[in-house]
Amino acid sequence: MAKPNSRIVQRHDDDGWEVRKPGASRASAVEATQAEAIQRARDILKNDGGGELKIRSEKGNIRQQDTIYPGNDPRSSKG
Repeated sequence: MAKPNSRIVQRHDDDGWEVRKPGASRASAVEATQAEAIQRARDILKNDGGGELKIRSEKGNIRQQDTIYPGNDPRSSKG
């Protein structure tokens, strides 16, 4: 079974927000604001066939998780 495609948006050394694939040695993108990084991560996942997006708060906790179409949503309920 293939590992699901995913990206994480998290703080990047106090100078912005990064989009990173889990296990990668460097960021896929670095943006000035979290909103810009979230949009960039959505675009990357959409272009790569969908997947899971995890958004971390400034403290590092996962505050939101979303499935980007046409990824496989692990939950059976809508929302």
